[in-house]
Amino acid sequence: MAVSIDTVYQRVLAILNKEQRGYLTPEEYNLFANQAQMDIFEQYFYDINQFSRMPGNDTEYSDMLNVLNEKISLFETNQGLTYSGSSFIIPTDLYRVGTIIYNNAEAERVNKNEYLYITSSPITAPGNDFPIYTKDTNGFKVFGTSEITTTNDVTLNYIKKPSKAVWNYVTVLGNAQYNATGSVDFELHPSEETELVIKILALAGLMVQDIGIYQVATAEEAKDVQQQKA
Repeated sequence: MAVSIDTVYQRVLAILNKEQRGYLTPEEYNLFANQAQMDIFEQYFYDINQFSRMPGNDTEYSDMLNVLNEKISLFETNQGLTYSGSSFIIPTDLYRVGTIIYNNAEAERVNKNEYLYITSSPITAPGNDFPIYTKDTNGFKVFGTSEITTTNDVTLNYIKKPSKAVWNYVTVLGNAQYNATGSVDFELHPSEETELVIKILALAGLMVQDIGIYQVATAEEAKDVQQQKA
């Protein structure tokens, strides 16, 4: 599932042109598109924190926590970690750590300053069945009965960041024409298409200091909501 990078661009251009608000270049669009995508993505986690404090409902497709978890599930992934230097390398697309698995056991995360206390006692010391790990800017350190240093012995389950969206183009008679080759769609859930349009329009409005563009965007959102209720 994905949202077409071209469909969103054409909707944004159509609204700007309809309102005679100017033109958004491909370079500007790509910049705003990725800002909008990250804003929506990061909001999922704030919303989960908020809705987890509220009572849910018994309707399978309208419980907000279920909806949010479905959207986030698109970014759940796992991979065997590579050991290099003195630690396991952090994946470049890591957004949030889920679990670290060693020897089919979930490793417990501990702070670096706790490590000495935990390992100083036979009662609390880690083992292959009860591994622990620490994390810093250099990477992950994983410990069973001893420090683990073998590539792919450790698996990380995590939430990855959305891939960078790209509207690629070729120039034809001085005009930018969409080129599917080299383009990258938004990774967000298809239901986020309208929200992407609104956020990109709002960012375009900030760029040209035109609050009217943002007002047009919110008007479009209200119209879509009304059509869905009809």
